[in-house]
Amino acid sequence: MFLKMAIDPLCLCVVTGCIPEWLKGTLVRIGPGMFTVGDTAYNHWFDGMALMHSFAFRGGDVMYRSRYLRGDTYTANMEANRIVVSEMGTMAYPDPSKNIFSKAITFLSHTIPDFTDNCGNNIIRYGEDYYATSETNYIRKIDPETLETQDKVDYQKYLAVNLVTSHPHYDKEGNSYNIGTKIAEKGKTKYTIFKVPPIRKCGRTNLEVLCSVPCRSLLTPSYYHSFGMTDNYIIFIEQPLKLDILKMATAYMRHTNWASCLKYNPEDDTLIHLIDRKTQKPVETRYYTDAMVVYHHVNAFEEDGHIVFDIIAYDDNSLYDLFYLNSLRQEINESGSSKKSIPIPKYKRFVLPLQIDKASVGEDLVKLKYTTATAVKEKEKLLLCQPEILCEGLDLPRINYNFNGKKQKYVYLTCSEKPPVPTKVTKFDTETKKMVHWEEQGCWPSEPVFVANPNATEEDDGVVLATVISMDSQKSDFLLVLEAKTFTEIARASVNAQLHMDMHGYFIFQDRVQV
Repeated sequence: MFLKMAIDPLCLCVVTGCIPEWLKGTLVRIGPGMFTVGDTAYNHWFDGMALMHSFAFRGGDVMYRSRYLRGDTYTANMEANRIVVSEMGTMAYPDPSKNIFSKAITFLSHTIPDFTDNCGNNIIRYGEDYYATSETNYIRKIDPETLETQDKVDYQKYLAVNLVTSHPHYDKEGNSYNIGTKIAEKGKTKYTIFKVPPIRKCGRTNLEVLCSVPCRSLLTPSYYHSFGMTDNYIIFIEQPLKLDILKMATAYMRHTNWASCLKYNPEDDTLIHLIDRKTQKPVETRYYTDAMVVYHHVNAFEEDGHIVFDIIAYDDNSLYDLFYLNSLRQEINESGSSKKSIPIPKYKRFVLPLQIDKASVGEDLVKLKYTTATAVKEKEKLLLCQPEILCEGLDLPRINYNFNGKKQKYVYLTCSEKPPVPTKVTKFDTETKKMVHWEEQGCWPSEPVFVANPNATEEDDGVVLATVISMDSQKSDFLLVLEAKTFTEIARASVNAQLHMDMHGYFIFQDRVQV
């Protein structure tokens, strides 16, 4: 479950059912895996030491491997036999026996923090390389075949950013796109959108800054976890969940954690920035909506002079608090649901009209017939956007990435009747609003990953992969393989090891993996 310990096994899975012949490659997933070091313990589930899992598909067989991400944070903690590197929800204080000089150095390192490289949030690709990432300025290169930890990469050596999202986008030319925040540089805080080309030059990766968006407040930048992208535009949501930099600088002295410096301001609006990828500038029209908290974008596309984008939104940020380990131990029952009442995720569809000059004040400019989303002109160049709520109770969305930035029909998500633990994997039809579920008694599935059949002619021709934890001690944890069209189980690969609840994953086809 959430708090299992782990070793580094390598084992051949027991496969029941039939794995498609075309499914050749490796699914790599990552998430928190170690929650105590010596006599010290992490406070928050997200803080746990990163553990990678891989499932390699070869000729109908599935080989499972797991390994801790062995970065500087891991090494320092293991050598000290205690937690010595702070995470977002856990401050690491020096051993009481340390001298005053050591304590002073620790204090300074938290006032202007050098963040952790415990990159346990996602697996991403830059060019032909794969990296474990969280949301700091550090990422760690990994070998997706062996799960060995390789080079440490500091974004700040390439561009001025303190925080970078762990959900980049990719185009068909192999370029990767991402967004980072630079805090109080030359009196300005800004969000920087950048591109990473697929080929290194002279052994160096050359990042290209596409655009910078000013933050609406110097010392309280917005938190964000993902963004949207179409062929011609990038959608960035500046939400009223903000990081207070001054409080962050004094958090260590005040004996509180950095997460406490995140504050949700429900009285503020949510700004929607639309960046033109061709001009590399924000469009002149300003879009905004009511306060909300967004972690995951689903997809975005262009249609008849509109930008349509889908997100998963919450009414506040109380979901984060639920993942404090004391809360998890006390509040989660055997069904995986919380005893507390927390916000239910809402699947929201927004529509941004591109042409507004001839419109009248008070006019709804959304002309698409299949959605109830609105965008009302309030004054020149200012639109109030209200979403259509397509469904509720779903999160961790994935699509057929061949349709990223284009109009798509199907989304694959986890379903929690009462968060935080998913109990179902769901296929959602955005046109008919119908859902199909996979569930099994006593099973907790992870984020579903869609893998397209290389010869597919239809959007849902492929499989959906999800790791599943069994709460029945007599049954093994397993990797679930669903046929995406019918959303029925066609195979499972049982693991002779304990899986963990994890975060996100990436499927790498065999021609991309060294074999």
